[in-house]
Amino acid sequence: MKYGYFDDQNKEYVIEKPDTPSSWSNYLGSTRYGAIITNNAGGYSFFKSVAQGRFTRLRFNAVPMDQAGRYIYIHDAESKDYWSTSWQPVAKPLDQYKSECRHGSAYTKISSDYSEISTETTFFVPLDADYECWSTKVKNKGSKRRTLKLFTYVEYGCNWNAGDDLNNLQYSQYITNMNVVDSIISHASNVNLPEMPDDFEEKDQARYTFLGAVGVEPVAYDTDREAFLGPYRTYANPIAVEKGQCSNSLAKAGNPCGTLQFEITLEPGEEKDFAIFMGIGRAEKEGKAVIEKFANLELIDEEFNKLKNHWHSKMSQMSVQTPDSDVDSMLNMWSQFNSLMTFFWSRAASLVYSGARDGLGYRDTVQDMLGVMHAIPELVQERLELMITGQVASGGAMPVVKPFAHRPGFEKEPTPEEFRSDDALWLFNAVPAYVKETGDLDFYHKVLPYADKGEGTILQHLRQAIEFSIKYSGAHGFPCGMLADWNDCLELGQEGETVFVAFQLRYGLKTYIEICELLGKLESEITWAQAALEKLDKNLHDHAWDGEWFLRAYRDDGLKFGSKENDEGSIFLNTQTWSVLSGHASEQEQKSAMDAVHSELATDYGVMLCAPPFVKTDYKVVRAALFNPGLKENAAIFTHTQGWTIMAEAMLGRGDRAFDYYKSTLPAAYNDRAELRQIEPYVYCQSTISKFHPLEGASRLPWLTGAATWAFYAASQYIIGIQPDYHGLTIDPCIPSHWDKFQVSRQFRGATYQITVTNPNKVNKGIASIKLNGEIIAGQCLPLCAKGSQNSVEVIMG
Repeated sequence: MKYGYFDDQNKEYVIEKPDTPSSWSNYLGSTRYGAIITNNAGGYSFFKSVAQGRFTRLRFNAVPMDQAGRYIYIHDAESKDYWSTSWQPVAKPLDQYKSECRHGSAYTKISSDYSEISTETTFFVPLDADYECWSTKVKNKGSKRRTLKLFTYVEYGCNWNAGDDLNNLQYSQYITNMNVVDSIISHASNVNLPEMPDDFEEKDQARYTFLGAVGVEPVAYDTDREAFLGPYRTYANPIAVEKGQCSNSLAKAGNPCGTLQFEITLEPGEEKDFAIFMGIGRAEKEGKAVIEKFANLELIDEEFNKLKNHWHSKMSQMSVQTPDSDVDSMLNMWSQFNSLMTFFWSRAASLVYSGARDGLGYRDTVQDMLGVMHAIPELVQERLELMITGQVASGGAMPVVKPFAHRPGFEKEPTPEEFRSDDALWLFNAVPAYVKETGDLDFYHKVLPYADKGEGTILQHLRQAIEFSIKYSGAHGFPCGMLADWNDCLELGQEGETVFVAFQLRYGLKTYIEICELLGKLESEITWAQAALEKLDKNLHDHAWDGEWFLRAYRDDGLKFGSKENDEGSIFLNTQTWSVLSGHASEQEQKSAMDAVHSELATDYGVMLCAPPFVKTDYKVVRAALFNPGLKENAAIFTHTQGWTIMAEAMLGRGDRAFDYYKSTLPAAYNDRAELRQIEPYVYCQSTISKFHPLEGASRLPWLTGAATWAFYAASQYIIGIQPDYHGLTIDPCIPSHWDKFQVSRQFRGATYQITVTNPNKVNKGIASIKLNGEIIAGQCLPLCAKGSQNSVEVIMG
């Protein structure tokens, strides 16, 4: 079933049927003020941190899953009928109520048509603002005058600390202090304590938010949830809306809400514009300043257009036109925006992530940069330096870095039992990618502190990551799995070894050598790294190959994982793909391993992480057995890993297979059968249920996932084949043989390249010729062109 469509011209996904299989969400704001909004105006808002700055309330895993939200109710003064400007929460019959939701780049526009009244509300956070705007139009489409009573509704948290707000009710229910100041609602907690802006993690301090309106004058209000809703009622039938009158309640404890009541009269054909603003600060200061600023409603449109243009310009750094419209919809907008929001909020803020994982997970965040490097290199540099300072002097890394509380040089080093074995090794993907995108070779020489003590150049930070993995290696010379090795479901023991991280280490050594050769005069470093690489390659050759594919791991007592000797989990995806990505495997081993992936793990909905699932294996040995077969790490289609599979096949030149894998997990490819996938058809997810479960094809946990970054990275750099390099832009596509032509626009270091690739011989890979501005160039790397220049590139495959 189809619930909506891609409006590629406006870079929007349009939902025409509001009763989607699950709540389909979008993100507003930035890394400071963030908000989640669904197609029915559900969701919540937060400041800096979902765990410690969530000031509107959401009960996770409730029914419906996205309520409460940010609502506007309408009450007809004559008929006494009432509804909401989004289909939910009142939920009028869909044969009478028409709804459209347009999710765009950091904004959502929800329209309704009911009882000859049409509405349109655009939700967005202006650039660099600590507040959100609900810009609303109400129009009388009938032939008689209408008098309407309108009510806003948000449900506030009592404490910004989400855990206390939802669980510590014997405390949080006694700290609310609501007021209305100059018609602006003041939402406050702990008002008898001081504000502590320099200590964000202190939950017991005075905090304030505001809610006000421009374009309409409030005639009443409610700030007490129970007074507004009434006893034994829900968001679908608040007593104040049903009666058409608020009671001017002021919550001095209990559960606060934000309701302003307005009354408007519309002649036939007349339209009324107004806006609601909600944000951080005191009503009498920050709130009043915002209301006064936007007294001229035209300024709202200006701010909205600035926001749209900002994000569209970032995503226009690369755009494509291919024979596949699904690919175009994703690469030109949604893959990029999905990657941007994942970069912003890591794994902290969604309808599933409730803030329990506060801050930036090290390994996730360092990978997340790869999908946004081209769009926001200046923010990537800032975030990359932050994460590098989360590495401790021994070379390992803090599992989580909190941007609002990080103190480089003064953090406590994790114990050996707390380290994750792969964390700092992801720097070998992110750091060179940043330097290649920007050309900033001096970045390798920049001195940054370690988290706990001391400092070093970024090149020294990279070497320490290698030293750490070598130091903590086991009997076969592979890095120990430690607390986790990205795949978190093996109980290897402290001395157990992970072949996946061994391949990462191999990639790191190879990359380190390349960097040292590029920088010059580092012969001793190159000699050291080459010796370590040769030793690791020998260990991998002797102990990692299982005859047809590579092993997964060794337990500390020598038990193998991911071997054909195992009845369950006999093949593991990541070691096969990384044997290719790392450059270790021979050509014969690469093809054998990837052919085994195709025969043992590939499904119509993507490639499974492992197979067969764990059922009889003791969960104390493999924790994946905790999950039902076909779910998450127990033989599901773990979407994060799909990009590596695509990259590996593209490196082998097998473009048809690489593209088949890409399309099997491409969200847009499921738009016409959205009831199968259930989640949003415009963003990636953590996992898809595999053939070992009755719900095969259903997907879970959308939006915040490394799958977004790796899918965009794999498609743009390995299928489309536009690869930033130190000295230029390399062209190396690997496409399905049925593509005869595609085009790419790529901005790179200030110059624009308009690239046309033709494929007359229906090949997967290979370049016959490249012309830059009409001149044939040698090789596949476009030389750097002048900043501001427009350049034509003609590529013929063959």
